[in-house]
Amino acid sequence: MAPLLVRSWNLFHGNTVPLRKTHRLEEMVRLASADAPDVLCLQEVPPWALEELGRWSGMTVLADVAAPPRLGPFPSTAGVGHTITRLNYGLFRSAFTGQANAVLLGAALRPLTRNLVVLNTRSFRQGQGRWLELPLLTRLAWAKERRVCQAVRVALPDGRTALVAHLHATMYRPDARLSDAEVLRAAVFADALARPSDVCILAGDLNARAGRSWTLRELGRPAWGFAGAGPGVDHVLVRGASTGPVTRWPDERRRLDGLLLSDHAPVEVEIR
Repeated sequence: MAPLLVRSWNLFHGNTVPLRKTHRLEEMVRLASADAPDVLCLQEVPPWALEELGRWSGMTVLADVAAPPRLGPFPSTAGVGHTITRLNYGLFRSAFTGQANAVLLGAALRPLTRNLVVLNTRSFRQGQGRWLELPLLTRLAWAKERRVCQAVRVALPDGRTALVAHLHATMYRPDARLSDAEVLRAAVFADALARPSDVCILAGDLNARAGRSWTLRELGRPAWGFAGAGPGVDHVLVRGASTGPVTRWPDERRRLDGLLLSDHAPVEVEIR
């Protein structure tokens, strides 16, 4: 069979490095989809842009809002958040818009089922907080933003099926165990949904680094069987199929008008 290309990119809400007042979200999505990847996993998508992803990419879009738009403590709408944020995208970023995750599928892949789990529910945080003996400030930080894992089961062109689990884990620099706990929960979620014959893919901004993360180390052991940890915090882990090396885009591939698109580089893996 022809290799399947799976790509993941944290879009940084369309912002660039260095930051500017305007966003380049459309250019990012068009760039990421220009060579027709089979699966494109996108994080930090502002909810107002979800209805545009299909037009920009030409792909099938399966999206879920992780953190709904808010005005301080009050619920808001994507439209209101966008109106405020367009005053200065680099300054406001996700403060008012919230953020979403999206799995985009190429024309050769057919979605079969969709599932979603909230990774940092109150009960999960409480249980992990006791187990890890987390201090109060760490527990409060963990509750700040809702994190989810999408799971999409798809039919592949060669008759196989794949389970694509996609997440953006919590980043909390003082204690990496928060992201580790969420990644493990996402892996358990994916493992429960995947059939024995499925190719199982766990992708996204995991905010965990190979060599430092207990969870990534465990997922790479034979009991879990995942391969494909990337060089940074962005990963495409695969089980049940052979893969090529993990590739991180060079900076020049995402440079536009002298600016770097996003503060993350896309990562990708070919599945055979």
